Amino acid sequence: MTPSDYLAAIKERLITDPHILHFHIRKERIALQDGFLRARLTLVDNSMLEFAEYFQITERGDVEVLTYSFHWADAQGQLIKRWDNTPHFPELDGFPDHLHDGKTGQVQASMPMNLFRVLDIVTNR
Repeated sequence: MTPSDYLAAIKERLITDPHILHFHIRKERIALQDGFLRARLTLVDNSMLEFAEYFQITERGDVEVLTYSFHWADAQGQLIKRWDNTPHFPELDGFPDHLHDGKTGQVQASMPMNLFRVLDIVTNR
């Protein structure tokens, strides 16, 4: 897989997912072995998902997401959940990956995320 292939797969999901009303790509960068994408999506329930992913392609051709942030908010802009791997909760299992829960205000451990996993969660797939 190449960085262009991965970004094409993301864009295909954004275009074809029936749960996404519209999206706006705010920034995109592609190089030989890595890439970056930042976008804002509006979902059919009028919630919003803003995300940024910086990824590299490994020597085996796999995608490795190095840094990410997925901020999911309701139609009024209130946080539902935010997944990120900013290294500021070293006490959590799975550090640096974590989840901010807007309902409880708590931060908890999370598995490493990418846009496909997050979309599966927010669209209940």
